[in-house]
Amino acid sequence: MPVIIFVAVLVALLLFSSIKVLKEYERGVTFTLGRFTSVQGPGLILVIPGLQQIMRVDLRVIVFDVPPQDVISRDNVSVKVNAVVYFRIVDPEKSVIQVANVFEATSQLAQTTLRSVLGQHELDEMLAERDKLNGDIQKILDRQTDVWGIKVSNVEIKHIDLNESMVRAIAAQAEAERSRRAKVIHAEGEKQASEMLAAAAQMLGSQKQALQLRYLQTLTEIAKDRSNTIVFPVPMDLVEAFLERKREG
Repeated sequence: MPVIIFVAVLVALLLFSSIKVLKEYERGVTFTLGRFTSVQGPGLILVIPGLQQIMRVDLRVIVFDVPPQDVISRDNVSVKVNAVVYFRIVDPEKSVIQVANVFEATSQLAQTTLRSVLGQHELDEMLAERDKLNGDIQKILDRQTDVWGIKVSNVEIKHIDLNESMVRAIAAQAEAERSRRAKVIHAEGEKQASEMLAAAAQMLGSQKQALQLRYLQTLTEIAKDRSNTIVFPVPMDLVEAFLERKREG
């Protein structure tokens, strides 16, 4: 009787240890006597104790930070750059068999790829074309991690840290550029104003009546200010016009 109870308990323990439950986002890579057998899950699966071994693989998107990397740009500027990588396992079999530690391998590859890609660009491109650089890094990582069963969905450059002297130099460059644009706009305004004045002068010069009218309008504007005594000449064109009318009358 005790033997039967012992056997029953042993069988129950074996059955209990052979039952595994995998969540919806998990898969089980099964090995039988050291050889790959299948990928199981999700749900209830059976594993033969002593003969089979199962390794759980999480299929959810994994996010990890790429530590700050020292990067020398193409124009010889030293910066520190860090990024964040989003990836997930799409082939559990490859992620277990092809690489010892898929997370560490992906992290190291991301660091070297970040330095390599950014080192091919100038500082201005790093600051102004982040979206393009993110896409370039993502494509390279996705292509190289495909043999590990990894899908890199996105890469985002988080920070590009410059030393204080470089920050001052960039600020001075920006100020000089703003000053240059202001001078160009001012010169363009002066040019347009001179062209309009020349056109107005030419129009007034071609019509004596218009010139006389403009003269009288100027006198009216001057007369509004009574704080000063103003002596002005009378143009002969205006006098001749009055004399001609008097002679005709």
